[in-house]
Amino acid sequence: MKIREEYKVREMAGEHVVIMQGRLGVDMTKIISLNESALYLWNALAGKEFSVDDAARLLTERYEVDDATAARDAAAWVEKLRDCKLI
Repeated sequence: MKIREEYKVREMAGEHVVIMQGRLGVDMTKIISLNESALYLWNALAGKEFSVDDAARLLTERYEVDDATAARDAAAWVEKLRDCKLI
């Protein structure tokens, strides 16, 4: 899977939010805000093909979490991206 290239993260009012580039991104009725770990994963994986396992590996490398927690959190992150049609 891959994060769709038309979506970019921007900082707005101290929050990191996902926006669509170009004319279609004008509708601000839906804001997707990223917490620290979601932003880390986004930045590390944007522009690359990746799997849930790749995201979980990044979480265990950066944060003090066990493999099972990282796998669960990575799967939840990917599911949210799918729900929002970001991948």
